[in-house]
Amino acid sequence: MPWLSRRQLISSATCAGALAAVARNGIAADYPTRPVRLVIPYAAGGSGDQIGRPWVDRIAAQLGPVFVENIGGAGGAIGAAAVAREKPDGYSLLLGNGSTQVIIPLAERPAYSAGDFRAIYRLVSSALVFAIHPSVPAQDLQTLIAYAKVHPGRLSYGTPGVGTGNHLVGEMFKRQAGGLDIVHIPYRGVAPATNDLVSGQIPLLIAVMSLQLQQLSRAGKIRLLAVTTDTRLGAAEGIPTAIESGMPDLRYEGWFGLFAPSLTPDSIVARIALSTRAVMAEPALQAAYRSQGLEPDSQSSPDKFQRLVEATSASLAPVIRSIGLRSG
Repeated sequence: MPWLSRRQLISSATCAGALAAVARNGIAADYPTRPVRLVIPYAAGGSGDQIGRPWVDRIAAQLGPVFVENIGGAGGAIGAAAVAREKPDGYSLLLGNGSTQVIIPLAERPAYSAGDFRAIYRLVSSALVFAIHPSVPAQDLQTLIAYAKVHPGRLSYGTPGVGTGNHLVGEMFKRQAGGLDIVHIPYRGVAPATNDLVSGQIPLLIAVMSLQLQQLSRAGKIRLLAVTTDTRLGAAEGIPTAIESGMPDLRYEGWFGLFAPSLTPDSIVARIALSTRAVMAEPALQAAYRSQGLEPDSQSSPDKFQRLVEATSASLAPVIRSIGLRSG
């Protein structure tokens, strides 16, 4: 038997104890007995797929077959609502983010509420990026602002939908730049919006940083101006932050993670979380996420993730009210 470090022994013992506790509960001991569905609430081919599908490919060794269903529309609200209505048995999960779990419920959309879900595990944190078509004569956020002021109403920006984090950042950008006249164009997902950016149908896109966007930038088909995180991304160090670009209050760190209907048993949630932590520790998966400009989370848990969701809600609520997303 190979020697283990003290840290490895402690980690192994902790995981073994947790799994044993789960196994003692009959509900989780038999889970899963059939394929699990992961709903990605965006159109196929977008950043949701680039985050959710690598997890699906690897979690099968832990949980058995898992399949993806893309249910796009309404900024993710349609897919989220579909999972909220499912039986809380662990067989329908949601790849949720700040938009589906915080912004949409705060904007008082009627299909579901934040309380309809429970957090399982944060997979990655992410940055939003400002991407423009090369026909726009801007090299950074300041020259983009200057161009927009000289040409009011000429620019538009695409997002995955009304009420998404992308939309929120776009409106924050307009307000913080002095009230720019830029029109919001909502899409059913990032993929169709990206296609329209590349073809020149829209001049500006606010999207989650992805490998695809970086490849399009290197090919000269789009230009990436700034990211919304506090510091530059390790996988895209050449792209400045909005803070560096003269907008100190334009910051937004997104996240994507796993959610289940709120009444899903603790034992099933624990089983999924422990299995996910095991695959998130794989160096190959971490490298795959980082190559897209995403930061994988190998230390998440249901409690940690739930606290993060609540903190995000507390920080975004006043912003949502200030730009009129919330009615009443």
